[in-house]
Amino acid sequence: MSEETLPEETVEAAEAPQVEPTPDPVEEFRTHMSSLPGEWYVLHTYSGYERRVAADIMARAENFEVQDYVFDALVPMETVVEVKNAGRKKEVSRVRIPGYVFVRMDLDDPETSDRVWRTIKDTPAVTGFVGDRYNPVPLTFDEAVSQLGPTPEEIAAKQAASANENPHEGALTQVVEGGTVYEVAFSVGESVIVTDGPFESLPATISEIHPETQKVQVLISIFGRDTPAELSFAQIAKI
Repeated sequence: MSEETLPEETVEAAEAPQVEPTPDPVEEFRTHMSSLPGEWYVLHTYSGYERRVAADIMARAENFEVQDYVFDALVPMETVVEVKNAGRKKEVSRVRIPGYVFVRMDLDDPETSDRVWRTIKDTPAVTGFVGDRYNPVPLTFDEAVSQLGPTPEEIAAKQAASANENPHEGALTQVVEGGTVYEVAFSVGESVIVTDGPFESLPATISEIHPETQKVQVLISIFGRDTPAELSFAQIAKI
């Protein structure tokens, strides 16, 4: 009796799950900025009047009928944590670059540029344009992105908030602790940034992960020496 040759089974390799890359906030901001009309100019103002000046600029553009050439007036802000009495922390919003307002406008039309320029320059509490006093020079594209775009601290804070709201989003690492397998958003050896506590804003390297307590052991380089510290998941963010 001849042996029958059974057809070989074809086993398709399981495709690895596709993990979408995290968008780069700076690149997203650059793309957004590149789509906007006009160029960015910098005004010097009295400190403490920045937001009032920005609002007055847009109102004057309407009143003097140059709104088609003045598109936006921005005062970059930042959120910082202030420590009050008894160690209480409070988040406050403050002007990132005191004494300056950024205006996006079009001064390319020789028939209207002088009127637009004077409308902005004569805004109360404005002391003048940064650069050439009588011939304003716009920021380069890279300068505008650098001054108006998200700061590293803002990016880290948003990443930390996202990780807290969606702890299983993105690539996960399996960690075994106490006989239980956990999936966490961090991995041993990964570089992170500290977002809260005495080591805030310092880079660190994860040496141990304890998912049951939602804490990690990290090494922080201080004066050239690795200093161990225990932090919660909420105190670190991916770089």
